[in-house]
Amino acid sequence: MLVTDKKKIKTYYQALLDKEPSYVGIFYVGVKTTSVFCIATCRARKPKLENVEFYTTFKEALDSGYRPCKICKPTENSHKAPPQIEAAIKMVKENPKEKISDYQLKDNEISSERVRRWFKKHYGLTFQAFQRMYRINNAFQELKGGKKTTDTAFDAGYESLSGFGYTYKKFVGKSPKNSINNDVILISRLTTPLGPMFVCATDKGVCLLEFVDRRMLETEFKDLQQLLKAQIITGENQHIKQAKQEVTEYFDGKRRDFDVKLHTPGTEFQNRVWTALFNIPYGETTTYQQQSESINNPKAVRAVASANGSNRISIIIPCHRVIGKNGKLAGYGGGLERKRWLIDHEQVKVKT
Repeated sequence: MLVTDKKKIKTYYQALLDKEPSYVGIFYVGVKTTSVFCIATCRARKPKLENVEFYTTFKEALDSGYRPCKICKPTENSHKAPPQIEAAIKMVKENPKEKISDYQLKDNEISSERVRRWFKKHYGLTFQAFQRMYRINNAFQELKGGKKTTDTAFDAGYESLSGFGYTYKKFVGKSPKNSINNDVILISRLTTPLGPMFVCATDKGVCLLEFVDRRMLETEFKDLQQLLKAQIITGENQHIKQAKQEVTEYFDGKRRDFDVKLHTPGTEFQNRVWTALFNIPYGETTTYQQQSESINNPKAVRAVASANGSNRISIIIPCHRVIGKNGKLAGYGGGLERKRWLIDHEQVKVKT
């Protein structure tokens, strides 16, 4: 929200002048004279107090018409994992069968308390839960490869089969024996110029790509798990890695089309609508009416708009290219200012 408390505004402005890193992500400052917004550590020339206003989230700054500063890149750097967190995540990924203790973190000059706070804020779970998800995902892959449950459990660091079985079922939804032929949905996080996103994938392809503050995101997760009859656990596969690379290239202006495989559970009508979205050229827009006509169902405007709203794979399936009949922006779960940014981004790149 817009910060109106005068004492807090004074504190935030001083933090801006001092480039205080501890305030990164705490406030976002909109500069009225340039229409950009920044984080506390921005290196740009400091505006006068009367020319700024402070917000508690970058989405509110976007919704108020401000653009991300090209110098400090607030939507990227405010949510980017700091070096200590990156180091902790690296330890987990490089040791998927080992439980990383607070002592090991301390031995690597990493504050366990800071790690816990960061994970709770940015992932909505504890660092220990994050570790357990990685260990269970690794165990799941080994079991699918034919490894025995007993060997998998003890190799994963569990002291008993019962403890392994309880944790495994909690995350995968079924016991090790009954889940071999099942799938899981892996989830990972990436940072973009418009804010952090979650990317989910099965063995078949990417099934979700959404901004972490998208409306009704928890409902999307729940629906996806029900549709695919699979649990969401932290991890990465080749589809997620490819999606991260291609999305980065898209924001860098180096990619217009995506090659990553997709997994789009939905009705026949929804998939027809989503397929039609792929036919909207990069840098161009269409209306819901035109999209309805493209699937030979001109009277299904409302149904088409609803199907677009059910699209779980933003940017790659470009529902942001569909606008209202009157030319105004409408209907984007990530927020209309993000939709405007994406359209402008593509149109600028087409001209260069």
